[in-house]
Amino acid sequence: MRITKVYTKTGDKGKTRLAGGQQVWKDNVRVEAYGDVDELNSMLGVVRAFNGEWIGRHAAADRLDEELSWMQNKLFDLGGLLATAPGQKFKNMPTVTAADVTRLEKLMDRCQRELTPLKEFILPGGGKIATLLHQARTICRRAERRCVRLGRDEPLQPTLVRFLNRLSDALFVLARWIAKQLGEPECFWQRNPKHT
Repeated sequence: MRITKVYTKTGDKGKTRLAGGQQVWKDNVRVEAYGDVDELNSMLGVVRAFNGEWIGRHAAADRLDEELSWMQNKLFDLGGLLATAPGQKFKNMPTVTAADVTRLEKLMDRCQRELTPLKEFILPGGGKIATLLHQARTICRRAERRCVRLGRDEPLQPTLVRFLNRLSDALFVLARWIAKQLGEPECFWQRNPKHT
């Protein structure tokens, strides 16, 4: 694909075209869904930028960057599928498969082996990278909710929702895991916090 001009002016009246040419309003639930996925992808880019300070100095940062890079690519695939009008098929269409969901599960299983079991709720916070991963998790949950909504109105591959569901869990586990690897504290919820 070659983009020679970024602006087209075709969206100036509030509409956009899906892959396949179908014109829809920009606040259409499908457009909202792939917009949320794009926002999540951008957030993972922010996490990678902060994590970049550790790359080459800490093996965990290298591993995290590798996983986040894969996630960003899969999210780009997922966004492309969401941006495609129902029933449209193209050569070399991206895919999000059950194997991708399984990869996230295996990642979580590996990280969990290095973590103590949770006995209380965790608040977003602690180190910068962990906090940003928690923020990414919340964006992922919104993208998931939007796709669930879309799937009630239009045909939607069920694997897309499963992938987002598992991805939000993986981001939570990665936030805990990187905090431990970098020696940063986790913030635990307190039922009745004391005033200082």
